[in-house]
Amino acid sequence: MDYGKTLHLPETEFPMRGNLPKREPEILKFWEDNDIYNKRLELRKDSKPFILHDGPPYANGKLHIGHALNKTLKDIIMKYKTMTGHYTRYIPGWDTHGLPIEHAVIKNTGLNRHEMAPLDLRNKCKEYALNCVEEQKQDFIRFGVLGEWDRPYLTLRPEFEVKQIGIFGEMAKRGHIYKGLKTVYWCTHCETALAEAEIEYAEKKSFSIYVKFPYVSEKTVTLPAGVDASKAFAVIWTTTPWTMPANVAISVNPELSYSWVQVGDEYYLMATELVESALKDAGITEYNVLNTFSGADLELATFKHPFVERTSTVLLGDHVTLEAGTGCVHTAPAHGEDDFNVVARYRKEGIIDLPIVSLVDPVGKYISAVDEGRYGDTEFPLAGVEIHDAEVPVIKILAHNNALLHKSSLRHQYAHCWRCKNPVIYRATEQWFSSVDGYRQEALNAIDNQVQWIPKWGHDRIYNMVRDRGDWCISRQRTWGVPIPVFYCNECGEYVINDDTIKSVQSWVAKEGSDAWWAHDAKELLPEGFTCPHCGHDEFRKEPDIMDVWFDSGSSWSGVLEVNGLDVPTAMYLEGSDQHRGWFNSSLLTGVATTGHAPYNSVLTHGFVVDGEGRKMSKSVGNTVAPSDIIDVYGADVMRLWVSSADYQGDVRLSKDIVKQLSEVYRKIRNTFRFLLGNLDDFNPNTDKVAYADMSEFDQWALLRLEEVRNKVTEAYENYEFHILYHTIHNFCTVDLSSIYLDIMKDIMYAESANNQARRSAQTAMYEIVKTLVAMVTPVLSFTAEEVWKYMPKEDGMSESVMLQDWPASHPEHYNAELAAKWAKLLALRGDMTKALEEARQNKTIGHPLDASVTVYAEGDAFATLNALGESKLAAFLIVSEAHLVEGKAPEGSVVSAESGIGVVVTASELEKCERCWIHRDSVGHDAEHPTLCERCASVIKEA
Repeated sequence: MDYGKTLHLPETEFPMRGNLPKREPEILKFWEDNDIYNKRLELRKDSKPFILHDGPPYANGKLHIGHALNKTLKDIIMKYKTMTGHYTRYIPGWDTHGLPIEHAVIKNTGLNRHEMAPLDLRNKCKEYALNCVEEQKQDFIRFGVLGEWDRPYLTLRPEFEVKQIGIFGEMAKRGHIYKGLKTVYWCTHCETALAEAEIEYAEKKSFSIYVKFPYVSEKTVTLPAGVDASKAFAVIWTTTPWTMPANVAISVNPELSYSWVQVGDEYYLMATELVESALKDAGITEYNVLNTFSGADLELATFKHPFVERTSTVLLGDHVTLEAGTGCVHTAPAHGEDDFNVVARYRKEGIIDLPIVSLVDPVGKYISAVDEGRYGDTEFPLAGVEIHDAEVPVIKILAHNNALLHKSSLRHQYAHCWRCKNPVIYRATEQWFSSVDGYRQEALNAIDNQVQWIPKWGHDRIYNMVRDRGDWCISRQRTWGVPIPVFYCNECGEYVINDDTIKSVQSWVAKEGSDAWWAHDAKELLPEGFTCPHCGHDEFRKEPDIMDVWFDSGSSWSGVLEVNGLDVPTAMYLEGSDQHRGWFNSSLLTGVATTGHAPYNSVLTHGFVVDGEGRKMSKSVGNTVAPSDIIDVYGADVMRLWVSSADYQGDVRLSKDIVKQLSEVYRKIRNTFRFLLGNLDDFNPNTDKVAYADMSEFDQWALLRLEEVRNKVTEAYENYEFHILYHTIHNFCTVDLSSIYLDIMKDIMYAESANNQARRSAQTAMYEIVKTLVAMVTPVLSFTAEEVWKYMPKEDGMSESVMLQDWPASHPEHYNAELAAKWAKLLALRGDMTKALEEARQNKTIGHPLDASVTVYAEGDAFATLNALGESKLAAFLIVSEAHLVEGKAPEGSVVSAESGIGVVVTASELEKCERCWIHRDSVGHDAEHPTLCERCASVIKEA
């Protein structure tokens, strides 16, 4: 070592400034060139597996900060599990089919999908998806995520599609698949049905209208005496005027009370409790309630449609509430789920066979039949008009026919398509469904008994969703996806799906991918000589629809895990909280429906990323933070540190200020490593270690604290509470090490001879600290840990990469309760004494603490504790030149601690200052050869 006149850190190659944006790519290349991921697997090949199945991000667009949060959380877990002795194969993947990709291709190319050959469109979609996968893959690698990036899983790969078709076939075989007419979410912009998981809600301005339906007749309730039937109306309220042509019924609640209400010379039927609010909303203040009766008494009463030659029958339904409107609900079964269900119930029970009047085509325009049977006004033809453009004409028709009681507007939350962001509608169409009722209870049992939900509230969230969900609409009217493998007999019209057809389709898909469905006709795809099991004919046509992309990703437990020989159920799924209705849900349903089990043993959920004020991130607001915004300036490790710092169970805040603060935290952790490595510059752990029993008590305390930290950090990793390990490691570096242990040990490290026992003891402790600390931060600060590993001294047998190291072993022998209690007291007293030193420094009584002479006045336990330490060690403990301990009360002018009662007097030392160690000693100048050094430093210099 070079001992100059001023103290400085020993030289080390480990840099003070991380310059992570430059260094991290070099470390990525080191991992790749040395095949660290596969070496990691080889190291654990006979160990217990922990497989975290990667939920596929969508292969569309650039990655956002939510992707970084998700992938980093997964990587932290997998690296920790590897270090704790698990086999952790990580196969990243992508969702590569579906509407968003098809939509992007059409938008980017300007092509008309209706004019394109299906295979041409599919080829362009595949090309687009693969390009997005490649771009996103490079970003994920840059995050520091280790995995099988050379062979990720893609839902467009034949081996995946084969498994998916098999799952569909098995569900059909078990009776869980059917085709039927139902009202489903429909996006007129994308021209396809949507699942509930593909719906998001946003504010929309809608018309709010009250409409009068003329009275025709009743079954059990008669009009009040003297009421002119031609002046009687049922009043409905709706925010979708365009659905009026499809009305066939009015729904009321059998449990509610209803009334005839006189307004001027007209009479209105309404729920009694809504009369006041509804009429007030319509601007009516004068009215008279004539009578009241039960909603059940209105069943099958009839009213006349306001402008179509059709009656509207009163039906009973518990979906009618008192939240808004009139209690008489406009019922158009083609355009409302509750509407469809109540009409279907009456049809099923044979009470009344009301029609499902569907007048809207796939792109949201009225068909020609909309104008058939119109009466009264004919000035506004509706055929061919887009439904939302038709709302004003519909309102004008109502007004012309004296059916419009009131018109206004309101803003409310409305269903929108998750991809194109346009408002969606309900539309009655024939679709393929999975009958959830057939396996709902099994799914609920799996949620209760087979899966650990992290956090626990995830259980209730998905349980309620599965309990309440309707049948799963799994067909989509698009081209880019896996076909629904169903054939229709040209003779009898029945559809066919069985083991033989599924196996035949799978064999074609295995050879050519799902393109085979469009490349070959039905006869080629079916087994040779296949005939219709219903009528015996041999001519068939293919189902044109594809499967919902949630069925794609929901099949990944088979298409990825089984294909790669991994166990199902797997250890963990980890995604954002929105996936309780998405991937967690679809995976659960396909798994239970075909195997009777959930495909996962545990599900970990994280929240969404919001800005520093808790607002949703939005480009229009300008509060977004992209992963590149952090990585390009601070490095991926600072981003990874942010991930670990947050309690991800709720929404996670991020802003430029937060990143800057975290960069300071990172700097402190890095500087701690630099200090430790600098002090180990001449330490060989194979030859220079000091036995624990021979180490100084303060070094033993440092190892005691290290063991406490190791235990707490390990527990935090095990419980997936990464914010706890973040705070634990941060505090350990900044408080226990930087502010206490390393600060106190500077004199020994810099001023004693290289092989001094006390110095080697401290180096032994520091080596254990750096070896353990680097392992503990490896899952989070992966790049920094690898860099530290490169520069730190190595024991024989250590691996080439920190990624190949075991988790640090526990050392219960380092924990001594008596030692812990003793040093807890000493450190508390030290805190009181350093306050006096800081006050003296501010008063300019001293400059550097080593300029100080400290006298401590103490009594009782405090005196005994300090006296056991001794005055020379007390001076080193306080990092001052002189320390004197006096038993008794503190004199006037002392700085007295209210907590411990000790008093401290600080004065400037009158002794000479050693130019080498800066300590004021009475031995300075005793050695004639070194007149400016103390006796200790002169002796060390002579030995060097």
